[in-house]
Amino acid sequence: MSALFTPLTLRSVTLQNRIAVSPMCQYSARDGFPDDWHLVHLGARALGGAGLVFTEATAVQAVGRISPADTGLWDDRHVEAWRPITRFLREHGSVPGVQLAHAGRKGSTHPPFDDRNGGVADEDGGWTPVAPGTEPFAAGYRVPEALDRAGIDQVVADFAAAARRAVAAGFEVVEVHAAHGYLLHQFLSPLSNKRTDEYGGSRENRTRLTREVTSAVRAAVGEDVALFVRISATDWVGGGWAEEDSVELAHDLAALGVDLVDVSTGGNVPHADIPLGPGYQVRFAEAVRRKADVPTEARQAEQIVTDGSADLVLLARELLRDPNWPLRAARELGAQVTPPRQYARAL
Repeated sequence: MSALFTPLTLRSVTLQNRIAVSPMCQYSARDGFPDDWHLVHLGARALGGAGLVFTEATAVQAVGRISPADTGLWDDRHVEAWRPITRFLREHGSVPGVQLAHAGRKGSTHPPFDDRNGGVADEDGGWTPVAPGTEPFAAGYRVPEALDRAGIDQVVADFAAAARRAVAAGFEVVEVHAAHGYLLHQFLSPLSNKRTDEYGGSRENRTRLTREVTSAVRAAVGEDVALFVRISATDWVGGGWAEEDSVELAHDLAALGVDLVDVSTGGNVPHADIPLGPGYQVRFAEAVRRKADVPTEARQAEQIVTDGSADLVLLARELLRDPNWPLRAARELGAQVTPPRQYARAL
């Protein structure tokens, strides 16, 4: 039996295998609403055999979008737009998951395939982003407004409201995005959080917002929905967020009802020295899993699960290249899977 193709049960949710589609922004929505593109894009990955299919980063506030073309769950009207997608994923054997996100100072930017770089002006549909402070992410990005206490409280409330909408829309896994230099990561890292109030300074203070959001989301989704949190285990910059910080945070998150910590790295500063290569993030997932004793993800497959380095493998660009990667992997590993009957003659 292939370890990669054994089921994984988290609360009331059982994944048919340990392969998940990582959240990948499509920059194809209008006013936060997913459309036929999202149905076909996400549905194809379900037909390809992934046990869990995540949406792209889905904004909890309109000002929390990365770009004007991001999906959202900040409005009750978004719920109906997501329901056909979650229904299709379930009908074809995948668990539907949503990543709830707030871009913070990395918001109001053009999609990466747009010829225009950097911040989107107000007259082009942009907005003033919010952040722990007023320092922009990089040259060309918009200058953010520092969140006051009322603004922070609103962020927590809006994560919870979006989580309730996610359950109503049919999602069975909810992930809080606290990685890749977006708002919660901005608060976590001393490189981007220079506050002197109860949300800045010590590690306890810098993790406060992530803990408050996590607690609010867990209460909002109830006990049956699986809750993930994605973190960047390191900023890859001296004096920034580091592995030991991630282990401590993972301990706290587990106590708050988090079922799996989704481990990535980087994204908080534009010029980090990241040693890219096969499996370069696995050791961080393994450290969180073993030292904090909570399930994790990483970016390789059978060996990672077999070795116990992680419990779930999230794939991103490989699944853009090959939506049927899980079916191909099952064949190569000798695992028994049931493809869609319409595709069975091709396998």
